[in-house]
Amino acid sequence: MLPVELARQIRLLEIRTDHLVEEITGGAYRSVFKGRGIEFDEVREYTVEDDVRGIDWNVSARMGTPYVKKFVEERELVVMLAVDLSASGDFGAAEKSKRRTAAELAALLAFSAGKNGDKVGLLLFTDRIELYLPPRSGRKHALRMIRELLAFEPRSRGTDIDGALRETARLMKKRGVVFLLSDLIAPEKFAASLRLLRSRQDVIALELLDPVEEDFPLACPVTVEDAETGELVEYSGDRAGVNAALRAAEAAKSDVCRQAKVDRIPVECSADVLKPLIGFFAERKRRMR
Repeated sequence: MLPVELARQIRLLEIRTDHLVEEITGGAYRSVFKGRGIEFDEVREYTVEDDVRGIDWNVSARMGTPYVKKFVEERELVVMLAVDLSASGDFGAAEKSKRRTAAELAALLAFSAGKNGDKVGLLLFTDRIELYLPPRSGRKHALRMIRELLAFEPRSRGTDIDGALRETARLMKKRGVVFLLSDLIAPEKFAASLRLLRSRQDVIALELLDPVEEDFPLACPVTVEDAETGELVEYSGDRAGVNAALRAAEAAKSDVCRQAKVDRIPVECSADVLKPLIGFFAERKRRMR
């Protein structure tokens, strides 16, 4: 049986996302992701109404008469949520931690996909694969994913986005959509695997941001601990220097995602998660036109 507090959190998240899903599935989700793939169905004899570009010349040569390939639109989409559970996700100067924000985003996406009859899978990772739930449909499966996102205790504290992306590419046999939920630290380490995955799947990076990471507030010397390694780092109080480093990190993330042709959506933990998702769907729909 679930602990009372965990059950309460799951229920509150379910109620909240049920309402918000309507805003995503009011045409935005379907128009952006549906009908983007086709799969081979069969070959049949050519008729005068067929496009000659669809002729299968190999089959036609064997049969002695023209045959065309018949394709059907894929009715079902596979969505994979790859969620970074490294220790940096526990950070949160705002009301919500990155991990809680990731849970809200994942719930919205899982319920949106479910409402459209799509299958959703979950991959939780640190510097190893912590948990994998194969893609399935249904509300029960979506609630299982939310439970894991809220309650799962990872074995490790580090991050290996490169390994997670390569494992995702291996697991997904058919073309689908991958949402990477992470703070995307050290993008140079996963640039190659991001390009590899994008060559096979539609990939969207949901970058989890805390307000402190956009404007470091301290102006005096202090010692901080790296959440993932436990290393103590001396901060000299050079606020301008830190902010310059943050801007450089932002530029690196932007370059890596642009070169891989991956949409990157910044999501602030202090803000409503729905707005950036709606903005993304609107922008993607505009580009598709």
